[in-house]
Amino acid sequence: MSGNFESYRREYTAGGLTADDLCESPITQFERWLEQAVNAGLSDPTAMALSTIDDKGRPWQRIVLLKGLSDDGFVFYTNFGSDKAKAIDANDKVSLLFPWNELDRQVIVGGAAKRMSLAESATYFLSRPRESQIAAWASRQSRPIAKRALLEKEVRKLRSKFAEGEVPVPDFWGGYRIDPERIEFWQGGEHRLHDRFRYERSSAGGWQVEQLQP
Repeated sequence: MSGNFESYRREYTAGGLTADDLCESPITQFERWLEQAVNAGLSDPTAMALSTIDDKGRPWQRIVLLKGLSDDGFVFYTNFGSDKAKAIDANDKVSLLFPWNELDRQVIVGGAAKRMSLAESATYFLSRPRESQIAAWASRQSRPIAKRALLEKEVRKLRSKFAEGEVPVPDFWGGYRIDPERIEFWQGGEHRLHDRFRYERSSAGGWQVEQLQP
């Protein structure tokens, strides 16, 4: 395959989006689209690209999974020593992207990320499969490692250590909630005439919606 992709294109024909289609609340609108993504059989409908900016001003992205949603925001969990957590410590402004390509849709969220309470994080941690709990203990996320065998050795040691009873919640692990300030819904259209609507939080706390050119 050559490095020239100028001729690779397709038409977006999954359907349009109008102002009449939108819910008053962007959270309700997101829930509607997420339900449709799930019902369409997308393999990872809750996968989202999380973009951060570190203390050197460098942007970075990675895929994480949405684990909670309410009017208060979008939730994911991570190790507090990870690159993403360190970046959030330096700059709490982040962006999320849900790439529902099979439906010719994407949702972009911008807002501030805040750590969740220990009680909230513990509730989710204790609901995870036991092997996932142990993996959270074993991995010092984003730190270098000489070889995978060392990580697997640590997992075996922790299985033995926590053989009896519940696996405790690590104090270096927990959740973040992104309080949205802007949410954009993008629906692909024919001839690149896409439909875009952006909700922006007003100073009064409500939401204002505007349609954007493609």
